[in-house]
Amino acid sequence: MVTQNEQAVIRWLQIVAALIFIMVLLGGATRLTESGLSMVDWHPVTGWFPPLSDVAWQAEFDKYKQTPEFIKENSFFEVDDFKQIFWLEFLHRLLGRLIGIAFALPFFWFLARRQIPRGMTAKLWVALALGGAQGFMGWYMVKSGLVDRPSVSQYRLAAHLGLAVIVYGYLLWLIRDIRSRSRGQLSFWPIALMGLIFLQLMSGAFVAGLDAGVIYNTWPLIDGALIPSDIYSDPPFYPGVFEDYRIVQFNHRMLAYLVAVVVGFVWFRYRHTEPVVHGLVFMTLIQIGLGIWTLLMVVPIWVALAHQAGALALFTMALALAHKAR
Repeated sequence: MVTQNEQAVIRWLQIVAALIFIMVLLGGATRLTESGLSMVDWHPVTGWFPPLSDVAWQAEFDKYKQTPEFIKENSFFEVDDFKQIFWLEFLHRLLGRLIGIAFALPFFWFLARRQIPRGMTAKLWVALALGGAQGFMGWYMVKSGLVDRPSVSQYRLAAHLGLAVIVYGYLLWLIRDIRSRSRGQLSFWPIALMGLIFLQLMSGAFVAGLDAGVIYNTWPLIDGALIPSDIYSDPPFYPGVFEDYRIVQFNHRMLAYLVAVVVGFVWFRYRHTEPVVHGLVFMTLIQIGLGIWTLLMVVPIWVALAHQAGALALFTMALALAHKAR
């Protein structure tokens, strides 16, 4: 039975995990609206407030005017245009700071009162370190779009998203560890499914980073064929698999089908013992539908964000199965 102290820790971690879920979606909106390069400085301690005067706004805009994005794509921008892309990035960074506080302050409170469940202290220190690393990773990603290219590196974008999902999943796993006293050997297929969904999330990051969703806007055929004849003809397999938008979209589609097949297998294997697999099948169908809708409509923001939320929901369900099916 979960004690009162353990329940308090669980609620705290649930709140932080929920904030990370929101943070990932806000980051997705920032990418989809091309707002992420509007802030060219990083002040993790002092950057709590936006510009508060016309002079301050102009100074911020003048910094942005030195970036490749402004020079190559947004040279027509005025201050009012700049404000529209500034706010999303500002809110994204502000929420990141709030998540840090939402984790750190209760952590040290529970630590001082010795209310952290046995065996959890070191694991929570790891979570704190991962959260700090995520802040640095975000700035490292932004820096890639401030040198010569008018967008961030798709590699760093995937790393930034991947670390966010890892922190999110790690907290959910700790919650389940606190709730479940029994430990057993993890089962291969649920863990494999969770890893495959994580891989598909990373594939989606490359699609977003290369704007690969705005081509081949048909389904189920791709440019009139199941496999386009030129898909691997021009670039070499590597780095084309990470840098050619045609290959990146094709791989994202194929991984989606593979996820569906593995979900079907896992459902068949665990359908009588683990009720969560029924939700997995349902969520997989919704997620595939959202992906097709996003593609056919050429990446409308709200549909694309729903697709991203669906991916996180699917990952959450797979994690729940992986933790329980032992």
